[in-house]
Amino acid sequence: MMDIRLEGIAHSYGVTEVLRDVSLDIDTGRIVCLVGPSGCGKSTLLRLIGGLERPSQGRVLQIGAPPEGCLNPLTYIFQDFALLPWRTVRGNVSLVLEDHGIRGRKAAPIIADVLARTRLSDFADALPKQLSGGMKQRVAIARALAVNPAVMLMDEPLSALDSQTRELLMDDLISLWTREPFTAVYVTHNLAEAVRLGHRVVVLSRRPGRIREIVEIGKPLAERGYADPDLDRVQQHLWSLMREEARAADEELIDV
Repeated sequence: MMDIRLEGIAHSYGVTEVLRDVSLDIDTGRIVCLVGPSGCGKSTLLRLIGGLERPSQGRVLQIGAPPEGCLNPLTYIFQDFALLPWRTVRGNVSLVLEDHGIRGRKAAPIIADVLARTRLSDFADALPKQLSGGMKQRVAIARALAVNPAVMLMDEPLSALDSQTRELLMDDLISLWTREPFTAVYVTHNLAEAVRLGHRVVVLSRRPGRIREIVEIGKPLAERGYADPDLDRVQQHLWSLMREEARAADEELIDV
């Protein structure tokens, strides 16, 4: 299995220093959530992990081998779903397999499996315009699972959804991980999401983003629920770490 290690990551855009001295291990089978004030470099760090950009300093290491049958070791899930409107649910999932020359009979069992895992089997022939926001994001998750990634990179995947749909999708992700554990780096502004879904929550400081604290959440994922007092206490601790820096970052953004 493949772990990710960040060693002394720093990154700048021109004279703007975005990240400074970030070192972190992302272990197989665990969900690591990144939280912090606006503009602290969460999404930039995700792009560096995914290889979309190279860090100004430091290294991103892939340790070990991807799982058997892995087509894309690192796969993104975005907040805007990124579905092709003229393709059905099945067609959107099959697209990532077509990129690897997997079509027809070879693709069919893979597509059937990921649609079943994301509870979309009955909607395989539906078009995106016929789906709710939550179902569209489930298609995006199914598409990511189809390539059997080593690590899923999730950039605020639930932020475009209403609160009820967000709760349902969190339940879906927990159920999915419980049945077949996956590795993910999950960027979010929502602390409730972080404590529901994360095995480890990494708190970044305001820009330049540095690790302020890494919070381990020991409660099993399957035992976490809405309005859980244990998670509420963790969430309050996270907010206590972020409150003043979030206010300062907000004022800084307003002044620009």
